[in-house]
Amino acid sequence: QVQLVESGGGLVQPGGSLRLSCAASGNMLIINDMGWYRQAPGKQRELVATITGGGGTNYADSVKGRSTISRDNAKKTVYLQMNSLKPEDTAVYYCKANIKGYWGRALDYWGQGTQVTVSS
Repeated sequence: QVQLVESGGGLVQPGGSLRLSCAASGNMLIINDMGWYRQAPGKQRELVATITGGGGTNYADSVKGRSTISRDNAKKTVYLQMNSLKPEDTAVYYCKANIKGYWGRALDYWGQGTQVTVSS
């Protein structure tokens, strides 16, 4: 029943900016930690950024200083603002959220991903 839907991906030029969104829907009591991950062709999925329920953030070294993760609890949405994009940022970006439903313990949920392509 819980679903995460990413949006905001697309084609941008190097040095450009992009804002990714991930909205949670369905039956849930609380959304705990949320994060963004990415996977490029032929590579392992890697952490990009995380944000805790209390607003604490962590970033991968590769995006630190260029990216900002934030959340809007009222909208059940997590965002990833990416600036100064580089070709190596090209990947499918996935949203993850730890969600407590009415039925049991909190579980991790993943979105289907949104493609980000940085190319001139």
